[in-house]
Amino acid sequence: MSPVRRGEKLPIYNRIAVLRAEHRLSRVSLAERIEVNPQTVGALERGDHYPSLDLAFRICAVFDLPVEAVFSRDEFQPMSTEIYRRTPQSTP
Repeated sequence: MSPVRRGEKLPIYNRIAVLRAEHRLSRVSLAERIEVNPQTVGALERGDHYPSLDLAFRICAVFDLPVEAVFSRDEFQPMSTEIYRRTPQSTP
């Protein structure tokens, strides 16, 4: 990846909605834990808003995950693809 030029934005993808569902958290309850309003959680999930570094750390702390497990510059593959990915078997 080349360096980002001043004023240029690269996308930031996240798994907030998936993680929130796995932990059975509503937008309101996640918002309370990370000290933002529920609309901010929705905007983050849709990719309409990118978190500050501080907010990203607070989100990751709720899920007890490292930043790279929640946020990425590349689109995340569906969890089923990552879990059930099969490596092709070579034939003799």
